[in-house]
Amino acid sequence: MNQRITPEATRRSENSPIRLLKFKLGALALLCALPLYGLIAAVAQGGGWWPLAIYPLMSLLAVGLYDYDKKQARVQGQRTPEKVLHGVELLGGWPGALIAQQLFRHKTRKVSYQLVFWLIVLLHELFWMDRVLLGGRFLLRHLY
Repeated sequence: MNQRITPEATRRSENSPIRLLKFKLGALALLCALPLYGLIAAVAQGGGWWPLAIYPLMSLLAVGLYDYDKKQARVQGQRTPEKVLHGVELLGGWPGALIAQQLFRHKTRKVSYQLVFWLIVLLHELFWMDRVLLGGRFLLRHLY
């Protein structure tokens, strides 16, 4: 029952191409479409350009943190706390985190981690659905 993972098996699985790449890229594009549209619309309506920079910057930070954490996991070093990873995802880095999970094959099998990650993605999607489709009226009415 207790399977031992050999270094060769680990290298082989980490170096293999991402399975279902076209499907995963399509899903990423769909998930990013609404936030991107909302951000572009906000800038076009006279908002500053800085909100457009938040998602890419936080995504780059997320990729870097996932890369570092994966390397630390391999050498049993000091790991990045999950709350830090989730914090960066919540601040807009979830697209980069999703890419990093696939690139580094990291945090993809831990159910408790994935549950929180997908709740963060859902929160972002709901925010942008409210903002773009309902003019921000639903959240304003129910949160204030």
